[in-house]
Amino acid sequence: MSLATQINDAIKNAMLARDKDRLSALRDVKSKILLESTSGGSTDISDELVIKICLKLFKQRMETYELYISQNREDLAHDELVQAKVIEEYLPKMLSDDDVKKEVANAIELSGAKGVQDIGKVMGILSPKLAGKADGKVIAAFTKEALANL
Repeated sequence: MSLATQINDAIKNAMLARDKDRLSALRDVKSKILLESTSGGSTDISDELVIKICLKLFKQRMETYELYISQNREDLAHDELVQAKVIEEYLPKMLSDDDVKKEVANAIELSGAKGVQDIGKVMGILSPKLAGKADGKVIAAFTKEALANL
């Protein structure tokens, strides 16, 4: 069953359960999926694209949550956190920092990078490989650190 179908089923279940928070988060995901599928001309949408959409929405929710916390708006922050947790259920398990560091080390060895000036080579290998499995900022930070220590 595709991820988009799972989200549609979850929307139906949330409606039946009258779970407003879950329903709101899932409807937002579905609307972004529909926008993406209709913009390309084809109505089929891959699971990779759904994961990319969910990851973007999750990051937005977490950034908004942190903003509300810094402004002492716990009521709004709670809503964002609840929606982020719902969206997170549809994301693949994220890699640990140690796993990301191992991937960075492998990519450095594979690319033959000699220093920080070769960060583009290494990131070119890592970005597609770790897409949806690790945050790009984390990957870049570990890569820069590892290349600086060469």
